[in-house]
Amino acid sequence: MKLIPFLSYVVKAATYGLLAAVVLLLLVPEMREGTNLSLNIFAKQDNKEKPISYANAVVKAAPSVVNIYSENFESNPRYRSRPIQRVKLGSGVIMDARGYILTNNHVVKNADLITVILQDSTELTAELIGSDEFTDLAVLKVQAQNLPVIPIDENLTPLVGDVVLAIGNPLNLGQTITQGIISATGRNGLSSNSYREFLQMDAAINDGNSGGAVVNSNGDLVGISTAQFNRSNQKENIQGIFFAIPYKLAANVMQQLISNGRVTRGWLGVSAQRYNRQLKGLVIDEITPQGPADNAGLIKGDVIYKIADTNIVSINQALDIIAETKPNSVLQLSLIRNNSRMTLDVTIGEIN
Repeated sequence: MKLIPFLSYVVKAATYGLLAAVVLLLLVPEMREGTNLSLNIFAKQDNKEKPISYANAVVKAAPSVVNIYSENFESNPRYRSRPIQRVKLGSGVIMDARGYILTNNHVVKNADLITVILQDSTELTAELIGSDEFTDLAVLKVQAQNLPVIPIDENLTPLVGDVVLAIGNPLNLGQTITQGIISATGRNGLSSNSYREFLQMDAAINDGNSGGAVVNSNGDLVGISTAQFNRSNQKENIQGIFFAIPYKLAANVMQQLISNGRVTRGWLGVSAQRYNRQLKGLVIDEITPQGPADNAGLIKGDVIYKIADTNIVSINQALDIIAETKPNSVLQLSLIRNNSRMTLDVTIGEIN
């Protein structure tokens, strides 16, 4: 007979426990969602993988990319009282909270009025601080506070295969994001300034993208959009070849323009289009009369294999070393002339 009271006790206890669990689930909705590991039995099971997205990078970088409209007014002999207004479209990148914006020189060249429009549609008038023809870069300044600055990683080294996003205002459609990868680094021979090297990418840029940002999948600045591949034969169907100025070069130029209003570069006064792989040096093709190299005694055909303590591995490396040397500094050049090795001291000039 004692079995019946025991069973009655068990049933009552189970009933009370079940009622308590129901009340607890009603009062604490979070427990029904399985936020507690012990209650995962109530969680909704969703094994669907999240899609790959670069939205976080865009959120970080896009607010610092601006639209630029540069206007210049030209007199018209036929209509003396009505000058012709010409407007060029481009993009820019806010690099400093003090209002400094980096863009392409060709976007603002000869402009009488430069207008910057932020992502939130705020319209600002910009002042040209300085420009550099050799890198096609220019620095603008706007009077504003709390501007969004592009994320920057000082230790970033772009690599072939990195995913990049180009942000700009192509064809005045409004801010647009295109995606691709870095196809090559150190591309040169694309301008009259042979030491200028580019990042090649397949993220599409069009008229209006010039001066905009190229960022990686974290939103960090990789470079400044600058050019499409120029077709020598218009019938060629060329796709996916676009170029950007590397961030480190752009940042160096920007700091010089802000500090001095111009970029100072060293000048040797030689032309060199060939690298001798056997002698591991650049071959001098031409020498500017009365230039630094001429005054130091260099001649056509000399092979420069070392500058100061640095062995020369490419023409662009050598030209970079010269360009980054302060004018009036003395550099020791190691060279080969008629199979004989020799050294000459050269006082570096300034490129104009």
